[in-house]
Amino acid sequence: MDQLQSSFLFDAEIFLSAPIALGATPEGNRIILNITGGTASGPKIKGKYLPSGGEWARIRPDASLAIDVRACIETDDGALIYVTYGGRIVASPELYPRLMDMGSDDRVDPALYYFRTAPLFETGSEKYAWLNGIQAVGVGRVIKGGVAYRIYAID
Repeated sequence: MDQLQSSFLFDAEIFLSAPIALGATPEGNRIILNITGGTASGPKIKGKYLPSGGEWARIRPDASLAIDVRACIETDDGALIYVTYGGRIVASPELYPRLMDMGSDDRVDPALYYFRTAPLFETGSEKYAWLNGIQAVGVGRVIKGGVAYRIYAID
């Protein structure tokens, strides 16, 4: 069986609004965070996250956080790239209050939690059309004011 190979695409820093907590719903404890901006920087993509998307997260009964994100990157050369991804954050229950307090300077060591995403891209740009056919994986961490990812294409 083949092992997965990957290629580094870019680092992302995405800044988020304060969480809107809907509370317990039939799908879990729902949290909505709006994207307020951010950056994408790497050998394949350079640009900024537009303040046009958000994250619809929910804390599941097993205490993991299910992620559902929609975002738009505007590249330095003017192309628009729509990004969608799901993912998971898994941490001990006592870490979640610190992870969700994105305004705090007291950051949680990323080695203490699991944070992975599976981005898909969509663009009409000829230059970036190759993104339309790849699956990516993001390794995430919580930063002050938002989240950061290292994004890889699965070859």
